[in-house]
Amino acid sequence: MLAPLGTLAGVAAAFAYVGTVDPNEPGHYPVCPLLRFTGLYCPGCGGLRSAHAVVHGDLGAALGSNALAVAGYGIFAVVMVLWLVRAVRGVPMRLAVSPAWWWGIGAVLALFTLVRNLPFGAALAP
Repeated sequence: MLAPLGTLAGVAAAFAYVGTVDPNEPGHYPVCPLLRFTGLYCPGCGGLRSAHAVVHGDLGAALGSNALAVAGYGIFAVVMVLWLVRAVRGVPMRLAVSPAWWWGIGAVLALFTLVRNLPFGAALAP
């Protein structure tokens, strides 16, 4: 139980910090290097604003800041529930992700990055 509870505590602390220290105010967090030097949004741009909005219960703003991050938060929540249930039952948690899934995840990230930087994908930009 120590590993899943420790992970959950760490993530909860990070979300609590981001919920307290507003990323919409300049100067609290570093600027994305890709955005700063190229003007392009990476797949993580808007992720802190998205987490801040999730903490404050504003799902619309969270999706507007980074929809992919919100999907990631949901996937993380499902994995955490599975991990906690398995830990309570005494069954070890093993995630075996095939290379095809990693390639698929990479393709989704690349496509999301490409689309959010094109004029027709402006709705995905933070």
